[in-house]
Amino acid sequence: MEHTSFIGFIVDHLGQFFSYTAFANMTVGHLVMIAVGLIFIYLAIAKEYEPMLLVPIGFGILVGNIAFYPGLKVGIYESGSVLNYLYFGVLQGVYPPLIFLGIGAMTDFSALISNPKLILIGAAAQFGIFGAYATALALGFSPAEAGAIGIIGGADGPTAIFISSKLAPDLMGAIAISAYSYMALVPVIQPPIMKLLTNKKERVIRMKPPRAVSKTEKIIFPIAGMLLTCFIVPTGLPLLGMLFFGNLLKESGVTKRLADTAKGPLIDIVTILIGLTVGASTQATTFLTAKSVLIFGLGAASFVIATTSGVLFVKFLNIFLKEGNKINPLIGNSGVSAVPDSARVSQVVGLEYDKTNHLLMHAMGPNVAGVIGSAVAAGIMLGFLF
Repeated sequence: MEHTSFIGFIVDHLGQFFSYTAFANMTVGHLVMIAVGLIFIYLAIAKEYEPMLLVPIGFGILVGNIAFYPGLKVGIYESGSVLNYLYFGVLQGVYPPLIFLGIGAMTDFSALISNPKLILIGAAAQFGIFGAYATALALGFSPAEAGAIGIIGGADGPTAIFISSKLAPDLMGAIAISAYSYMALVPVIQPPIMKLLTNKKERVIRMKPPRAVSKTEKIIFPIAGMLLTCFIVPTGLPLLGMLFFGNLLKESGVTKRLADTAKGPLIDIVTILIGLTVGASTQATTFLTAKSVLIFGLGAASFVIATTSGVLFVKFLNIFLKEGNKINPLIGNSGVSAVPDSARVSQVVGLEYDKTNHLLMHAMGPNVAGVIGSAVAAGIMLGFLF
């Protein structure tokens, strides 16, 4: 009798133990998301598509989709869990400004300062944001949700996270994954559009070498840039302020240690935290919805619009520029703020048609302008919709 009760005790406890395992709580949705996480990791390692972003995000997706018994305080959405505490920096928009600080500390605005009209290309590429906003409104999203979705068109993950944390926290996972996915796929998405919209003569346009920029100009630029942009769009202050502050640390010449920390250990730590927690937020039970799929589609459309707008704007601008001052439209794609990947795409595609025509330095102008432009657009969205 005692032997029977002992076996029953063991069976009951084994059953209880099994009920707490991921095997017992797994759904098809969890398996789908785990497959997505593995694809992200594969693209990062095998194809080297934005590995600094896709490895943490891909692994985060795996972490977030280990199915667990509710109430164990291990899930990212469970109050008191470690992941929930780490996710606080995403939910409250703490991590994106810190990333902008690091971006500012590693960015050289010389190409933009030497040829200020390139900022217009960065502005033109922001049509992707407002095009996606209008489309999302037409599809039935609320104005706040549409604003958060539209930022995907800027190809700027931190900005997309910052805006969605303010306007549409429930859609943050889908928006962040979409933004980072298209940032990683810049070398795949942009070249066909660039080739389709340009002819052979335009692709081999040679641009004048950028003029030398003085140290004084480099120091004045972040100060003037912050004052100008933030006076116009005060709601963009957390992003724009940190971007220009980081750049001043770099260019001042007297805060090298601070600049090195901002562009090195600090941005690396924040990238790990933001990638892992954004990935973990894609828990199948909250992420796999019709809205998420629609957001991913809208993200693709906005990215195509942004790239197209940048290239077509350069072609339009060239109508008014004299021979010798014309801009190669292959740098129009770099108006999106995927720094420096979209500028590298300009260089690679340009070299396909003229192996001596190096466009990278020229493309960095609209590329860094795109960073400023997406932050300004985000500020405008917040000003109208928050």
